[in-house]
Amino acid sequence: MTAADPACADPALPSAARGGPVGHTLARVSRAHRFAMGRRLRALGLYPGQELMMMRLWDCGAARQSELIRFLGLDPSTVTKMLQRLEQCGWVRRRPDPADRRAVLVEATERGQALRAGVEDAWSDLEESSLAGLDPAERTELARLLGVLAENLRAEADEAGEEGEEGDCPAPGC
Repeated sequence: MTAADPACADPALPSAARGGPVGHTLARVSRAHRFAMGRRLRALGLYPGQELMMMRLWDCGAARQSELIRFLGLDPSTVTKMLQRLEQCGWVRRRPDPADRRAVLVEATERGQALRAGVEDAWSDLEESSLAGLDPAERTELARLLGVLAENLRAEADEAGEEGEEGDCPAPGC
């Protein structure tokens, strides 16, 4: 394919995404947001996504590992690996649930609680950086529209959850 090829006219929108320019933009924004947040979190010793688990623990206290898996919407092995890293750093502890010894409770340690201010600062800083140039009304409208999209996608994810587990090959014959 050459630069003169019509498919290369807009490098920001691949030809296969022409039917979904908003989705393509959301994917690009999501990737850029994750990268920018990753830079901020690295200074705290966290990886992207770990702060979301910590936020849940800060807000709700000790939680079963199974609840965290559902809340984060991640594969159990991913959450287990995340918890291992957080535990090695001393930010969380896992223990058997006294109500059900087969279940595991996860809680933020005192050291993990101390991360909160840094995470809050990272999210505030990225929010301001991301929304620079938007006035308050535009920020409110953007948040509203993204909320609608999130709800639409949540409904789609709920339907997909009934069809099969993540990691199953969706293509026929694979």
